[in-house]
Amino acid sequence: MLDYMYITNDSAVAVVAENAGVNEIFVDLEKRGKEERQRGMNTVKSDHTVADAAAIRAALKKARLLVRVNPLWEGSGREIEEVIRAGADIVMLPYFTTAAEAERFVALCGGRAETRLLVETPESAREIGDILSVPGIDGVHVGLNDLHLGLGKKFMFELLCDGTVERICKAARSRGISYGFGGVASLGQGTLPAERILAEHYRLGSSRVILSRSFCNIREHTDLREIDRIFSDGIGKMRAFESFLSRQGAEYFENNRTETAAIVRRIAEGSA
Repeated sequence: MLDYMYITNDSAVAVVAENAGVNEIFVDLEKRGKEERQRGMNTVKSDHTVADAAAIRAALKKARLLVRVNPLWEGSGREIEEVIRAGADIVMLPYFTTAAEAERFVALCGGRAETRLLVETPESAREIGDILSVPGIDGVHVGLNDLHLGLGKKFMFELLCDGTVERICKAARSRGISYGFGGVASLGQGTLPAERILAEHYRLGSSRVILSRSFCNIREHTDLREIDRIFSDGIGKMRAFESFLSRQGAEYFENNRTETAAIVRRIAEGSA
């Protein structure tokens, strides 16, 4: 079964998500450069803090705490120290480009938390073999949003069909490093249906996926009872579908890959 990740800085929502079966609560400190990269896009710019991470760590009983820090800068050492002191189980580095940056990130974490790289630049995707040869990298996640922008694609899931995601997954698998990619909405939802995406996770041997903003948008749903219903119902259905996927053979996944590519091509052409 996949690990599900959910981004929130609300401790009460984090506990609801944990109780429904979310494996990792994701606190997002990344701010540096993000506004410029994603200007004009319908993306959420984080206002999370280290204090939020500490509060969520205190509230969680079984889910792990993942904290995404900023891309490397002169204050990275201090920032990573604060995040680890706040109780992060996993620290994620976004928007890096080189193996040297990955090496510096691993050194700053110093074995005190799991290290996870967010591959979302053309340079890191291109040099993934050298990057994942750096000792001490525990996991990698392919960030489809920024990466598809950097590669000049029209639709983020083009990367799932042009070999980019598969090549990164193979590089991680060959080194025994866990990996995941992108996000997913509730079953039956999403521009590319969630069922198609989950089947690709299984075909590629992925370990994890982010539950997207549309899975449970807490800007639209503020009643904790309603949020609990959304999580419990949504994750229950996704786990049932995963059970179905676990019983399928190679032909099923190849058919899904082919059909997904056709859907993605139509979406990309329609956005021209």
